[in-house]
Order: sequence, then C-alpha cells, then structure tokens
Amino acid sequence: QYQLEESGGGLVQPGGSLRLSCLASGFTVDYYAFGWFRQAPGKEREGVSCIGSSGGDINYADSVKGRFTISSDNAKNTVYLQMNSLKPEDTAVYYCAADLDSADCTYFSTNYYRHYWGQGTQVTVSS
Repeated sequence: QYQLEESGGGLVQPGGSLRLSCLASGFTVDYYAFGWFRQAPGKEREGVSCIGSSGGDINYADSVKGRFTISSDNAKNTVYLQMNSLKPEDTAVYYCAADLDSADCTYFSTNYYRHYWGQGTQVTVSS
C-alpha cells in the first residue's frame, strides 16, 4: 500500500522558515519523481517543486525560486521542502505527491491526475 505522510506545517511570521517533510511508505523515493504542490483558498492547486530519481532533476515554480529547496533522504525514505523567506502569499495547504510512472520532473506538474497524494499540511504566513 502506497502512503505519503506530510509534516512540518504551521504558523510562521513573514521572513521566517519552515521545513516540510514527506515520509513515503510502500515505495522508494530514490526511484521516482516526488514533489510538492500547494493550494491556497479560492485558488487552483499549483506545483511548487519536484525532485527526480536520485536527485538528478530538480525544478521550482518561479514564485519560490531562490527561497525554497527540495531534497530527499533515501535512508529515511523522506522528501523535504525547506522554505525560507516566507511571504504571506505562500499561505496554503501543501501536498506531497509521487509520480510512479516517471523518474524525472519534466511533466510532474501537469500529470498531477496520476499522482499519489498525501493528506496535506497547512502553512500559514502571517504577522
């Protein structure tokens, strides 16, 4: 059975940092493309970042480039999203996702319909 479990969300002030974690069960993070999406109230879900097999392919949404860093720990079978310099517009529910049909990030954002999903974790950036 495939499962993704996110953690690390919370309330943070603008300019602050959070690190999200995504623990994978039933599959190996090193073999497939994993990443993060987010959905703010009243907005569509958007791709934030992706990491491909063995970390050889990484991409970011323009809105988070230079502030967010995605990484993976194969020993812990966990994918991370380090979020720095957070802004109020980063407020959203963040979802971890896995694409078991691909090892790279080329179509990770567009092929969301076939992904496995976690339950989401709330990130709120507010003073």
